[in-house]
Amino acid sequence: MRDIPEEMAARIESGAATLCHAWIVKRTSGPRLGFTDHDRNVSIEGVTCRAASGWSQGAAETTGGLAAGSLAVGGVLDDVRIAEEDIAAGLWDRATVTLWRVDWAEPHLKVLLGRGTLTRIRREGEGFTAEIEGPLAALERVVGRTYGRTCDAVLGDARCGVEPGDRVCDKRWETCVGTFANGVNFQGFPDIPGDDFLTAYPATGGRHDGGSRR
Repeated sequence: MRDIPEEMAARIESGAATLCHAWIVKRTSGPRLGFTDHDRNVSIEGVTCRAASGWSQGAAETTGGLAAGSLAVGGVLDDVRIAEEDIAAGLWDRATVTLWRVDWAEPHLKVLLGRGTLTRIRREGEGFTAEIEGPLAALERVVGRTYGRTCDAVLGDARCGVEPGDRVCDKRWETCVGTFANGVNFQGFPDIPGDDFLTAYPATGGRHDGGSRR
């Protein structure tokens, strides 16, 4: 639950014209940097959030429970603190972001809207768009291998071990064996039950030895 001062809550409800957004960003190395969509600098948490940085809030997706949620912000590349070569070098990747709603006339009146991590920054003309994911996004990230019928190797890589030439592969067991004769390196689980298992029925003939259904 957010801790919103009563005076700040009243201003939010009234739609006061003195409210703005501010972002405090901490890269994996370096000092904290502040940005605001107001036309004057605003000081928050001891950080000067600079105006004229072009930062503005874009689309937001908020969710309840343990869903991650996401937010997009935009900015320009002419701020000396946001250099295109730094973005290209990945220096802004995984930076932590704190988003505030603040009364620029009385900066002590503020509310923390959320925290997140910069995950993707893309160039758009003279500016950029940065995507921010919530702290629970780590719970949705796949770690290690997952079980599936298709191969999770990349055709031609070390785990695959074949020379693809101009051939393509649909990652199925049948293609791996029939086209590449590479079943020994197949990195999937072709016998794992799928949705079709729910509609399967006992065979009336053949062997019943518990072996593969292939």
